[in-house]
Amino acid sequence: MLDPITIKLAQGANYAALTTLFPNGNPQTQLMWVDADEEFLYINTEIHRVKFKNVEKDSRISILIWKYEDPFKYVEVRGNIVDSFGGEEAREHIDKLSEKYFKKPYPFQVQTERVVMKIKPSKEVFFNVKIEDF
Repeated sequence: MLDPITIKLAQGANYAALTTLFPNGNPQTQLMWVDADEEFLYINTEIHRVKFKNVEKDSRISILIWKYEDPFKYVEVRGNIVDSFGGEEAREHIDKLSEKYFKKPYPFQVQTERVVMKIKPSKEVFFNVKIEDF
């Protein structure tokens, strides 16, 4: 189960920094949209992107999600990609995220295929954020 603070941050219109690892061990971080249910975090990307290629080889990730109105309130989540799904379900998910962040369906052309990475957390570290902040 995710902590309720992590769920609030991930389900709100807050951005996340996703860090994956290259095969040589070097980190790669990108700004992402994020989503969550009670148990997992979700990141939507395309199959040709470096972050997806990285997690196919090494499932370990770290995500920093900060409160949009106050970036000094955040959670770092460490964990692993445990599953992914594509197709129409992934396309519907990116539209859902776009509505959350842009208030309209996803406006960009899909170059390859959308894929949603399902992240199981192993550790959540909070900084200056509490449930009363929501």
